[in-house]
Amino acid sequence: MSSHATAPPPAAPVHPIRLPYKVDNRAAYLSFGLAYVLGHGAAAASQGDAPLLGLPGWLPMTLLGFGLATGIVQATVAASRAQRGATAPDLLSGRLLGAAWIVAFTALFLAITGLTSVLDQPELQSILWPAGSGLIVGLLYLAEGAVRRDVLHYVLGVWLALTSTAALSLDAPDLYGALALAGGGAYVLATALEHRRLRQPAGPSRN
Repeated sequence: MSSHATAPPPAAPVHPIRLPYKVDNRAAYLSFGLAYVLGHGAAAASQGDAPLLGLPGWLPMTLLGFGLATGIVQATVAASRAQRGATAPDLLSGRLLGAAWIVAFTALFLAITGLTSVLDQPELQSILWPAGSGLIVGLLYLAEGAVRRDVLHYVLGVWLALTSTAALSLDAPDLYGALALAGGGAYVLATALEHRRLRQPAGPSRN
């Protein structure tokens, strides 16, 4: 027998797990939250048998649309900043998610326009747009949360998708009030929780 001990095989290199890039959603959450509170809140306060405020009919939708557009821009900017130095697969995922926002809202526009035209009820747009926008944003949050492994983003998407579609069972102005409270409140809470999430260590990276 040989007196020399057999050398152990070399250990395989260990690569730390790379966590997905963190996106700071606070500015986007605030913009969307203001859109819900101001847009839906204005609609709730100015409609019904005894409206609290006398506002022009175009103002609530304008506030909502402006807030949603601002939130989309803020989300795009935040995602672009977070992707600096990201790997090619992460960059591709980010671009596909960004394109999904354009496709989703274009599809929503076509669906609402076609439906109200076929039914010859253009007034339905004032209900379908608020609820439909919440549904679209919620579903997009589900996709983004899954890709980025962001549980807060995912849970917020679940809440928005469910509450927005459930609100369709209510008559105006209760529908707008429910969206303002459920959506606006969720965004306020998410903004606070997002601050705590961002303070958590990102973890090791993988080459």
